[in-house]
Amino acid sequence: MRHVVVGTAGHIDHGKTSLVKALTGTDTDRLPEEKARGITIDLGFAFLEEPDALVIEIVDVPGHERFVKNMLAGAGGIDLALLVVAADEGVMPQTREHLAICQLLRIKAGLVVLSKADLAEPDWIELVRDDVRRALAPTFLAGCPIVPASVKTGAGLPELRAALADLARAVPAKDPDRTARLPIDRVFTVKGFGTVVTGTLVAGGLAVDERVEVYPRGVQSKVRGLQVHGHTVPQATAGQRTAVNLQGVERAAIERGDVLAPAGTLVPTLLLDGTLELLEDAPRPVKTRDRVRFHVGTQEVMARVLPVDRPELAPGGSCHARFRLEAPVVALPGDRFVVRSYSPIVTIGGGTVLDIAPPRFKRRGPALAAHLALLATGEPPAVLEEHLKQAGAAGARVADLRARTPFGPSRLRQLLDQLQHDGRVLAVDREWYLHRDASDRLRSQTLGLLEAFHAENPLRGGISREELRSRVGNAQERVFTQLLT
Repeated sequence: MRHVVVGTAGHIDHGKTSLVKALTGTDTDRLPEEKARGITIDLGFAFLEEPDALVIEIVDVPGHERFVKNMLAGAGGIDLALLVVAADEGVMPQTREHLAICQLLRIKAGLVVLSKADLAEPDWIELVRDDVRRALAPTFLAGCPIVPASVKTGAGLPELRAALADLARAVPAKDPDRTARLPIDRVFTVKGFGTVVTGTLVAGGLAVDERVEVYPRGVQSKVRGLQVHGHTVPQATAGQRTAVNLQGVERAAIERGDVLAPAGTLVPTLLLDGTLELLEDAPRPVKTRDRVRFHVGTQEVMARVLPVDRPELAPGGSCHARFRLEAPVVALPGDRFVVRSYSPIVTIGGGTVLDIAPPRFKRRGPALAAHLALLATGEPPAVLEEHLKQAGAAGARVADLRARTPFGPSRLRQLLDQLQHDGRVLAVDREWYLHRDASDRLRSQTLGLLEAFHAENPLRGGISREELRSRVGNAQERVFTQLLT
């Protein structure tokens, strides 16, 4: 079965939750406060099954501006946007903010529902449709289907479901050769079973009895059970809303924003580099060391932003930037993030993660800018080679390269073999690689040390292996051994 994730978006009280219920039969408002107030506060989940083995996973997000943080927690991993605009009101502030967030997350397709169509005259609906088209013109939803619908009368719902299914069928299949990751959006306890976490499996797969880790906390566990849409399954695959029962982990040890993945596959970081794009309507420029709210996956952390090649970034502009995070995050190159201002709390921009273990250049100048430009636009072999260059004399383990590059295990191995064949890197062994430039420098340094030693100690027969290694510097034991062979 194919699984495609659809996220709702739109202003408060425009009927997102009612629409999801009409399509799926599931009321996604589960909290007592949501029932009492008649608004969505937290994330809700439902699904549609089509006859051709297509499952449309729906993430229903809150529309109120106070709960955009919760909306962002559900927006990661979304394939399609379902933008809901009330036919009797038209485009409103949260319509625009949610649309901007979807744009920043690089969601590539979606459609618009003109909800509550029973409350508006046909002429008014056409005016609203034109208003929506203008708002969508500069976005990824330009030219998308716009479907008037009414939950009350049922008008338009069959057309909406058909349009949604057509879009879902066109979503490319997810790459199976990626590290399994489940950003956690809910944690709870089930009597007799223990701790359960849920989220959208954005890549890879998980299986019962697999050893897993909760990042960035380092809590290790084993998958006791898996459920998809309430059905117990032996394994879960990318795109599925998944509930994972963890063995031997207390509820208090995990929270929303953590990431579940196979043990030892991800690296938490307090420093990362990426691209940064500011929205044109951002209230002011972002200056060096401005404090911002950094959202990636289901996590929010505070961060200081440091534009790489300029003192500030103006609204509508883009640049490379370094983020000093106040708490560790887990991300991979290629992940999209959203940035909100510290105060007032509004969405101001976003970008793409480029490096989660960035080199500590003395200055954020041309060298760092060139490094990030290569990571952002380079071909895969050049990107991998750049990471190996930055590893220097220490070389790099394959496991570390998997955690720090955008390549899955099979693709990474192909690229390493290609670079080795081209003479750009050396294989210390199958799990450790060294760039040719670093190898040449080490060899030259070693020969120079040997010549100097014999010149200073003509009567000694030689230098011990360990003494020589200590003088060479930071060469790893296995790298040094390979150098001498």
